[in-house]
Amino acid sequence: MSAPSSSSSSSSSSNFWLGSYEKLKFFSRIRRFLQSKSVQKNKVRTKVTVEEKEAVGAAMDEDEDDCSVVLQRSVKKLHFGNWEEKEVAAMEIERLAKENVKTRKFMAELGVIPVLVGMLDSDLSSRRRLAVKALIELANGTYTNKALMVEAGIFSKLPNNIKSEEESTRTEFAELILSLSSIANTQKFPLTSSQILPFLTEILQSNSSIEAKQSCLTTLYNISSVLENAATLVSNSNGALVQTLMTLISLKHLSEKALATLGHLVVTLMGKKAMENNPMVPQSLIEILTWEDKPKCQELSAYILMIMAYQSSSQRDKMAKSGIVPVLLEVALLGSELAQKRALKLLQWFKDERETRMGPHSGPQTGRVIAMGSPISPRASEEGKKMMKSLVKQSLYKNLEMITRRANNVSSEENSSSKLKSLVISTSSKSLPY
Repeated sequence: MSAPSSSSSSSSSSNFWLGSYEKLKFFSRIRRFLQSKSVQKNKVRTKVTVEEKEAVGAAMDEDEDDCSVVLQRSVKKLHFGNWEEKEVAAMEIERLAKENVKTRKFMAELGVIPVLVGMLDSDLSSRRRLAVKALIELANGTYTNKALMVEAGIFSKLPNNIKSEEESTRTEFAELILSLSSIANTQKFPLTSSQILPFLTEILQSNSSIEAKQSCLTTLYNISSVLENAATLVSNSNGALVQTLMTLISLKHLSEKALATLGHLVVTLMGKKAMENNPMVPQSLIEILTWEDKPKCQELSAYILMIMAYQSSSQRDKMAKSGIVPVLLEVALLGSELAQKRALKLLQWFKDERETRMGPHSGPQTGRVIAMGSPISPRASEEGKKMMKSLVKQSLYKNLEMITRRANNVSSEENSSSKLKSLVISTSSKSLPY
């Protein structure tokens, strides 16, 4: 009968010493932190005058003692306290984490990150929000802390129904995920096994604030900048992400980031296919080319159209039927330098394709009807070429005349009008790319 008692006593003793060891390790870390703060304090003191030295030193001692006591108490409550104490500790950690990167890294060494991540499982929205705000501050400017949050499984703690959350909570969650997306190019970012994509898509499709949507778009931009991630985003969403982004590009306050993300996705095979099958393509992209007050959006839209038109006659035909040529002519004359280069490149492709389709004898024929298989006379062929050149020239003048009228309406400078008119007079069909 004495053996079990001895075993139980041994187990209790082991648990006691284990708990004592953990606490001892915890307080030793606090001691190291205080010593480092003392060194910083001495460095600051050398910069003050002799008369102020005692006053400044006393104030720093008092502030340092208060800070260290609050830190020690907060970390202890976060680890060992009840829920109410954990909430208070989270607020204190958020405040202390704003001091500097060294303090944030030290807090991570004390093991606060896994506890705060665990608080995201709480049923109380207020408790989750306190944890998110503390994590935002801890993630600021430190790769190590961000990696620790990802390792703690923060992406599996995201709300399943973000629409049920308060607006402020959505915005703060989006801000935290944006901060973590800066390590998307590392192996520590589990894109395929996390809930990050449904979370971001749901916010973008909801009536969330502009700030929350901008954070989500920037997050998607950061993630999609890695080619492997771009392919994963398209495949995991089954084209829903492309549709969401295509809807957002029509909103000028969100268009730039949405277009930039689409620019990352379209270079992948699945991304290009998803855009080709989207009913809003290319009409929405052509419409953005007319945004004279958004030159960056014009450049991004022209880039996406270039990727889609490259080596795809079906897409070029679709764009031509949607009226892209007059718009490209306008961008080539009035757009930014980069937009002009891209517009001219596209126009060159359309010109080359038309010349290929026309062939040497495809001009309109006049006179008698020629029977199938009979040779075409040189005279008839020459007349057809002349007529086609005349039609092309008339079409070009008409397009340039339309551009000139529009430019005169939006431009406030008289020299711009005279410049465009002189361009119309002196330009032939051979001097322009189309």
